[in-house]
Amino acid sequence: MNAKLTDTQTVILEAAADRPDGNIQPLPPMLRGGARARVIAGLLTRELITTFQDGDHVEYYLADAGYAAVGRKREVPPPLAPDAELEAAVTAAEATWQRDAVTNRDVADGVQNLDPIPRAARPGTKLGEIIDALNRPGGATIAEMMDRTGWQAHTVRGTLSGTLRKKLGLTIVSEKDADGGRTYRIV
Repeated sequence: MNAKLTDTQTVILEAAADRPDGNIQPLPPMLRGGARARVIAGLLTRELITTFQDGDHVEYYLADAGYAAVGRKREVPPPLAPDAELEAAVTAAEATWQRDAVTNRDVADGVQNLDPIPRAARPGTKLGEIIDALNRPGGATIAEMMDRTGWQAHTVRGTLSGTLRKKLGLTIVSEKDADGGRTYRIV
């Protein structure tokens, strides 16, 4: 025993070393209030115990130095023998994860198509309003889409080219009318 321990510290460490998990709880009943806090603080300062906190609850366990201080070694449980049922369950779970990882991909002839599946806009959103306007028979102008969404012109144009064309994969055409204005619609 290299560390000089008080009688109370020795009793606590020896009792914890006898427990399979090395927990220092329960402490001797004579330790209450400030004495209890001082003993735990002293063991923590000397790194003879470690803490484990679960929410507001704190537990204290023997560290390797705590075992050595009372002349003991930490017992290490033997490795678990492989369980055939557990191995089968893990293999099945890994196969499911692989399948889920490839959900948005078409696999054919060993070549993966990494193009994402186009998503639809939720109805009632500003993007949904833009799509509704573009689906009308006559299409919609930038000004009409600005009125429906409250967006500025550059935001509407960015949505047309970025979100609708690139992300959702929609085909949008623009046509110039006789007055020189542009009308956009989904084909």
